[in-house]
Amino acid sequence: MHPLFESSLTSLPLINKGKVRDLYDIDDNHLLIVTTDRISAFDVVLPTPISGKGRILTETAQFWMHKAESILPNQLATDLKLADILTPEELLQLDGRGMIVKKLKPLPVEAIVRGYLVGSGWKEYKKKQTVCGINLPKGLKKAEKLPEPLFTPSTKAEVGEHDENISFEEVVSLIGQERAEKVRDLSLALYKMAADFAIERGIIIADTKFEFGEDEAGTIHLIDEALTPDSSRFWPVSSYQVGKNPPSFDKQYIRDYLESLDWDKTAPGPELPDEVIEMTFQKYQEAQSRLMDNP
Repeated sequence: MHPLFESSLTSLPLINKGKVRDLYDIDDNHLLIVTTDRISAFDVVLPTPISGKGRILTETAQFWMHKAESILPNQLATDLKLADILTPEELLQLDGRGMIVKKLKPLPVEAIVRGYLVGSGWKEYKKKQTVCGINLPKGLKKAEKLPEPLFTPSTKAEVGEHDENISFEEVVSLIGQERAEKVRDLSLALYKMAADFAIERGIIIADTKFEFGEDEAGTIHLIDEALTPDSSRFWPVSSYQVGKNPPSFDKQYIRDYLESLDWDKTAPGPELPDEVIEMTFQKYQEAQSRLMDNP
């Protein structure tokens, strides 16, 4: 599969180019999301694509959205097909990386759920015994499962900017009490469903993020992507051990490589060597096959 760093469709107008996704306008009710092979780390888009990653993310996101339909509706549109709107050459260019979605109003919040004490949460806990300002019991260890999953929202930053953690009260000020409670409750329900499903297939979902949008009636939908290796921390159950950071099926491998470089985490990012590209793709592919190929 040829890498797709950025899409170039002439059949539709480009609306936005994000860190990973290109967004095209179809009509009054539909958008096309193209999940490219770009990869970002520390909120910087790296110059090296991971060939085939976009297809894995597209297939995995659609899989989870269908699984979550008992919890809430999602963005996927069923009344149009890619072949209806793109040329054969454009279909070949996307090669499984595109999905048609309903036009919804995105809520201005990244809905993050943490199930385990790791990453920035672990760093904060060591200093203050809190995660995103939420008090936790004493004596927890690195990578330990939290007593209960935590809803720790953040802002939605523009490309090149950093997301910032915000309190639940700040979410209320952004979207109102009722919406904030709904987003929190939906996020926790989605995480529990996915974590229970994944652990039976050998994957721990340590943390993840969700995004939501509303239709004209105010009904909240699951949008963007969900529960992929780009938006989640996936650990293999077989090598999980409290006190240690397990090897993961996600872009933590790239973060660890970048941490070993003399790079200030601002654009432009460094090129990735072939072995890092290949190992990252293998990790994404294994996560997908464990989740989707099991009965």
